[in-house]
Amino acid sequence: MGLIKNEYDVEGYSPTDPEPKHKHIAPGIPVYGDDTGAVPGESFTYGDSMYARIQRFAGKYAIEQRGIERVPENERTDTNLAKVGTMWLAANMVVSSFAIGALAVPVFQLGFVDALLTILFINLLGITPVCFFSTFGPVFGLRQMVLSRFFFGWWGVKIIAVFNILACVGWSSVNVIVGAQLLHAVNNDVPGYAGIIIIAACTFLVTLFGYKVVHYYEFYSWIPSFIIFLIVLGEFAHSGAFVNLPMKVGTSEAGGVLSFASSVFGFATGWTSYAADYTVYQPHTVSRVKTFAWTWAGLIFPLLFTEMLGLAVATAMTFDPETFEPTNSYAKGYRGSGIGGLLAAVLFPPFGRFGQFCLVVLALSIIANNCPNIYSVGLSLQVLGRWTQAVPRYIWTFVGTLIYCAIAIPGYSHFESVLENFMLVIGYWLAIYEGISLPEHFLFKRGIGGYDVTAYTSPSQLPPGIAAILAFCFGVFGAVMGMAQVWFIGPIGKRVGSEEYGGDIGFPLAFAFAGVSFVGLRWVEKRRFGR
Repeated sequence: MGLIKNEYDVEGYSPTDPEPKHKHIAPGIPVYGDDTGAVPGESFTYGDSMYARIQRFAGKYAIEQRGIERVPENERTDTNLAKVGTMWLAANMVVSSFAIGALAVPVFQLGFVDALLTILFINLLGITPVCFFSTFGPVFGLRQMVLSRFFFGWWGVKIIAVFNILACVGWSSVNVIVGAQLLHAVNNDVPGYAGIIIIAACTFLVTLFGYKVVHYYEFYSWIPSFIIFLIVLGEFAHSGAFVNLPMKVGTSEAGGVLSFASSVFGFATGWTSYAADYTVYQPHTVSRVKTFAWTWAGLIFPLLFTEMLGLAVATAMTFDPETFEPTNSYAKGYRGSGIGGLLAAVLFPPFGRFGQFCLVVLALSIIANNCPNIYSVGLSLQVLGRWTQAVPRYIWTFVGTLIYCAIAIPGYSHFESVLENFMLVIGYWLAIYEGISLPEHFLFKRGIGGYDVTAYTSPSQLPPGIAAILAFCFGVFGAVMGMAQVWFIGPIGKRVGSEEYGGDIGFPLAFAFAGVSFVGLRWVEKRRFGR
């Protein structure tokens, strides 16, 4: 038998269910509690198809069976808003965010105060869309990529899903390589591929069981990482190695700030395309303001703390002004082993084996960082077509794990920098996503009341997506014009920084080009098609 549902449409509800009897705020626009189109959990195991048998097997082990189907109200029982905050607290209390802050000194040549202010204000800007879209999960019971159908249409969202899949798999590969490097720095007998497999296997075990286990793991996993970072802070402060690097002036300073701001913004706003995935089991009665606030708190604290700590530690690195050779243990550690070497320079001399243990804990913090990537990659894959949705989420989670391991293992030795540069380039798509989705919400749907949630499986009732696709192309053009990456510096990017490196304004230009063009195109589209 085929791997399909034989009694239910892939995204529909049982034809034997009674017609929902709910009030509507307007014809075709249901109130929040309307369960039309929601799929009850027990429906996944009905029948004797291969799909149903696999789902029954998964249910025996408490594996989440639901994919992108809408969650009915009676199954939205997760009322603990604190878990929304700790979800993002754990995902960002990691060595990857520490590394973002540390880049300000050796890569972007910034002073302490200018880098500190950039971290503060750009993070405040970058997390706002994540917090905003997190409030949509309880209202509609839909995943972020499914919600995106209301912005990009049935066919347009498939393009967005592909970019999201690339982001999930790519950043998981980059992150797991960093974790493996930390493990190798502690014990040279642990080869890179072994560290990658260890971290990937642990991440898969958490994400395999789904929403509840991911939240449960993230609820506690930030604590040991936070303790280790406090130890790093205390020991570094005690060492007296901090240097208040002066702020530079001129075009090189402007270019450095803009490029560093691009990296900080991309990391902070990178969760936007997953945001509603982690609130769909919250009841619709949950306050949107509280959901926003908990998400904001869960994001802003670890991002500011770890990035500012990374910045502070990086100021201790000293290099010969003529040869740029490292002249102290911090610089030598960074030159030899990257961020792992920099942390080792703080922890190993005073703590010895305990310092090595601390580095292992930070390496395993990558699990918390990768859990949202690997859980959400399966949901994005299901959006690509009805046949991909007919494959259970946890199978796609396994496939995604295999793919990023297959990328990371050779990448560990051969093309890590190429992979990371590629991920920085495709990160511009998030600015385009926000430049399209936010105008659609505020200008054309005019708020939550403008969504007909029952249309999420009906291509003919969703926006055609022509305006969104064309605006996406304009956004790509804006990103290319403003980017300043290793591979390419755009013509506008060249003019806002030094002649050699330029300054990265790809994110704001991508947002502006996409947003402005979308408003005009969508107005024409809506007049022509009426939806």
